[in-house]
Amino acid sequence: MDFRTMMLVVSLSGATCILSAQTPPAATGAAPAAIATPAAEAKPADTTVSAAPAPAAAPESRPTGDSWVTGTLDIGYRWLNTPGGSFDTYRSVVNLGQGPKLVGLDLTFLQASRRLFDTAHLRAAGWGGDPYSTFHFDAKKAETYRLNIDYRGISYFNNLPAYADPLLARGIALDQQSFDRHRRITSLNFEFHPGRAFTPYVAAERDSSRGTGVTTFQSDGNVYPIADQMDDLTNLLRAGFRAAFRHFDATLEEGYTNFRGDQSDLTNGTNLGDLTNPIYGQTLSLTHLMQAYGIRGSSNFTKAILTSSPTSWFDVYAQAMYTRPHADVNYQQFDNGNMVILSQLLFYSSEQYLVSSSTRFPHTTINAGWEIRPYHRIRILQSFLTDRMANRSTATQNGAQAVSGNNIATTALALNSTLDYHSSQAETNVLFDAGDGLTLRGGYRYMWGTTNDAVAPADGLFLLSTDKMRRNVEMGTISWRPTQKIFVSGEAEVAESGGTYFRSSLYNYQRVRAMGRYSFLKRWQVSGDFRIMSNQNPLAGDTYKYLTHQASATLAYTPRSKAFTVDATYEHCGYHTEVAFLVPQMLSPGNSVFTENCHRISGNLNATLSAGKGAKKRTMTLEAGGAAVMTSGTNPTTWYQPTAKITAPMAKKVSFFGEWRYYGFGEAFYQYQSFRAHLVTVGLRYTR
Repeated sequence: MDFRTMMLVVSLSGATCILSAQTPPAATGAAPAAIATPAAEAKPADTTVSAAPAPAAAPESRPTGDSWVTGTLDIGYRWLNTPGGSFDTYRSVVNLGQGPKLVGLDLTFLQASRRLFDTAHLRAAGWGGDPYSTFHFDAKKAETYRLNIDYRGISYFNNLPAYADPLLARGIALDQQSFDRHRRITSLNFEFHPGRAFTPYVAAERDSSRGTGVTTFQSDGNVYPIADQMDDLTNLLRAGFRAAFRHFDATLEEGYTNFRGDQSDLTNGTNLGDLTNPIYGQTLSLTHLMQAYGIRGSSNFTKAILTSSPTSWFDVYAQAMYTRPHADVNYQQFDNGNMVILSQLLFYSSEQYLVSSSTRFPHTTINAGWEIRPYHRIRILQSFLTDRMANRSTATQNGAQAVSGNNIATTALALNSTLDYHSSQAETNVLFDAGDGLTLRGGYRYMWGTTNDAVAPADGLFLLSTDKMRRNVEMGTISWRPTQKIFVSGEAEVAESGGTYFRSSLYNYQRVRAMGRYSFLKRWQVSGDFRIMSNQNPLAGDTYKYLTHQASATLAYTPRSKAFTVDATYEHCGYHTEVAFLVPQMLSPGNSVFTENCHRISGNLNATLSAGKGAKKRTMTLEAGGAAVMTSGTNPTTWYQPTAKITAPMAKKVSFFGEWRYYGFGEAFYQYQSFRAHLVTVGLRYTR
């Protein structure tokens, strides 16, 4: 698991929450994933609330005696031996701790009187210092209300000695982009009169994070690692209603979100930075720094969804969203030391720098489509998406450097910038049921977009920049099920572009996928999956290469008695990327090459052993398996994760469980980042 990538996404989620309501169902301009199933394209999913009332469930039995609550409670204790090798890498990758744990809780409540609720559920897992803990509660009363409350606590730790560490050659292990923070996400959804033709709802979410880490302060000629403190908070409120009629459903929602993000850095004492070589006979250093920034933002948004089936052969949907976000940023910096302005070859001992900016960027997203079934074997699907944003920003900056003695150099600059962005795509798919289990599908997608940005005054910057994106994508799918035991399918996608925004974007690419499944000997099944993708981008230079492939095979056995099940998977993957870049220290051309070949083996065995009959029957379960990953190439790596678990009854309602896990991680070139650890968990399960 790439925790650094995960952290990058989550650390930016608060800042982008202002735009979260704008996200279209499909990422505009992004590479399409595997060709979607027809059912996924018929109507857009409403990810904020359920798009339609849930079907009526079978009447639940009323509680009698002490059966008003049923479920399970798992509590235990985990032992962790001191990980051999790098404890920081273990925390960055696994981060499971030692101590008492609430392993799991799953309770169902039934109220006989039905005065407050009909049914309620309570679930929790991972409490007791684990990096991911959850809590869920829901309750409902028929045709009166439905309530859902969720909580997630996520701990992020990342401190890899070999990452972002220019000091490693001098024997100093310091990840200069490390962090240790905790994120809490709480959400509440309440629906009035669920299942009726008119259903109002309200929802709220709170997302906060706080932590510490190491970051860098950069000045001319040197970079200084410093301690960092971060916290952010996002609140989201929304309300609306769903209306269900005979031939169409409608949803209208209004929402508001605000965001706060702060970062502060304070350091005292001599810091020589990453570069210790003198510049013009003087050694650069940082002796004091006080640096802080604060971001404040908010947004209103309006969303409307309409789905309709006016006839038995025609469905149509439309979704529109309009947001009105704005953000204000303030930054201040006070530093002392011996620093230099390279452009003027002037040394200075103190600096003050203040920046304030404000931006407004209304954003509109529209998604519409329809499905036509002119013949019982033919389906025609059409979709259209457009995304438009206009950004208007202003910024003022003031700086002062004490060059020598009372000689003070000051700078002041006011900037105005604009960014107009629009991206659209239209897609058509035709599905044909050829009979005998054979289905054919052909599709075409056209994507286009334009960005225009301007900065004034143009000192050191482009006055006006215009970029265009054009892409034609042809798609095809074939699936065949000649018998109940055999299923095969294949997908292909070919794209040609006339422009793109980034040199690393998909440009002219080809993607192919093949899948198959075969059942034999009644209880055995084998399946396979193969994928390959290649991209050619002329904007990235002659040396650019991008090629990936993956192949996997799975064998599974499920006997009629289900006394035990077995499955095993082998996967092979290969990656090769190559792109030219400028070496930051010298601005000289270089070539970045990454190659990896990986082998992954995983398997699981589940067995159930029974003894006794009738009321004296006792059942014990065994689970064993794990995974092993071995890679070669640019950074050879090994990963081993075997597990074993046993559950055995102790009394009428009490069972014992024990689990063993092993984590082994190794790198050939960075052996000091390797680790190994054993974890043992024992506990009791109470069943009511």
